[in-house]
Amino acid sequence: MPSLNDVMKDWKNPVEMLRNSQAGMYVYPVVTPEFQNWRDEQKAWRETAVLFDQSHHMDEVIVEGPQATEFLSHHGINSFANFDLNRAKHFVPVTPNGHVIGDHIIFREREDKYILVGRAPTSNWLMFCAAWGKWNVRLRHDPRSPSRPEGERVIREHYRYQIQGPDAPKIFEKMNGGPVPDIKFFHVDWINIGSKKVQALRHGMSGAPGLEVWGPYKDKDYIHSTIMQAAKDAGVRLVQCGSRAYSTNTLESGWIPSPLPGIYTGDGMLNDYRDWLGSDMYEAAGAIGGSFVSDNIEDYYVNPFELGYDFYIGWKKDDFIGKAALQKMKGAESNRKKVTFEWNREDVLKVIASAFEEGTPYKWIDFPQPNYASSSADMVMDGDRMVGMSMFNGYSYNERCLLSLGVVEQSVKVGDVLTLKWGEPDDTAKTSAEKHRQAEIRVRVSETPYAREARESYAESWRTKSA
Repeated sequence: MPSLNDVMKDWKNPVEMLRNSQAGMYVYPVVTPEFQNWRDEQKAWRETAVLFDQSHHMDEVIVEGPQATEFLSHHGINSFANFDLNRAKHFVPVTPNGHVIGDHIIFREREDKYILVGRAPTSNWLMFCAAWGKWNVRLRHDPRSPSRPEGERVIREHYRYQIQGPDAPKIFEKMNGGPVPDIKFFHVDWINIGSKKVQALRHGMSGAPGLEVWGPYKDKDYIHSTIMQAAKDAGVRLVQCGSRAYSTNTLESGWIPSPLPGIYTGDGMLNDYRDWLGSDMYEAAGAIGGSFVSDNIEDYYVNPFELGYDFYIGWKKDDFIGKAALQKMKGAESNRKKVTFEWNREDVLKVIASAFEEGTPYKWIDFPQPNYASSSADMVMDGDRMVGMSMFNGYSYNERCLLSLGVVEQSVKVGDVLTLKWGEPDDTAKTSAEKHRQAEIRVRVSETPYAREARESYAESWRTKSA
């Protein structure tokens, strides 16, 4: 099979390749789009309780062996000094040049065993590194479920559910048969779900209290029915969340889920990695969408300081991939900062109205998720000068507005009103982008996390440390 390097040779530059990808829309697989309607499903994580089925849209990588800890510590920015059993971390790998590849949630199950869950770029990087560096580790990869299974049976290693919302504790107590342990944020403990003893992570993606539970996939139906019955017995309205609403919860809590992996440039290890990556893998088949078009792929890269991950960095570690580059980046004025953009109501309505008029409309804004590529990059302007990049968009029924997450120059302040260029400046081969014209949408720079609940309940998290 051709490699990523082989595919890149057919294009003027990687940007052109990714802007013309025909991979189509990014699909959240298997889980039904809506159980009720996406508006009520969004409301549930604020007002009652919501059940997220996270069993299908993420990769899972199991890393075990005598050097499991050393391997992961060397390939992630995180400190492992306080990583005891029954803990979880937000694991972030970077390239030797300090650019973010992606992120995973990592769980420590034994002294020599970890489970990582997240998007493909981090999984692919770790599988390559395990072979490239000749580490004494074993990796087992369970890729995300097929985007379009076409009726075929889908089986995963684990089911994974999350229950969130102000009424979630009542469900936990009912299904546990009594009070659950007081689990600290990003700690893991065991609870009961009916007759099954399961692991539970104290977590919360949209700011409300919650637990994430997982176990063998064969138990999935039993766990699901037991959770639903426990909610009914507790008198709680538990709303199942479909894939349409699921992808928008991060807009309220401030995590940018799909930065472009910074692997398309660089020599040595990175060149070998591009030779290892196949033409059908995420990095070769993915797409860049948005108004920002540059001939230099590195203009789309981000670093940990820009995403608010800098306090993860284990500076005291002897060495890890990217350490020297990050030391040079630390405190640099060129580092941007993460913000939330609140889109102007009148400008959004103008874009929507164009679909009802003669001629070429503005780029369609889909609800609740307008993203039309695996990585988004829309220009954010202060007059004629680009001062930022919008990277993930969506509509929040809870906030009654369109929001996006992105990065801006350090001089930009909360409350500033800037202009987002929506839509692409030219036609591409992307099947997810119809013929359209660009629009200018005013955006107000807002706090991250945007939701007050998230800012307050994530007190121990990177989300508030970066605000």
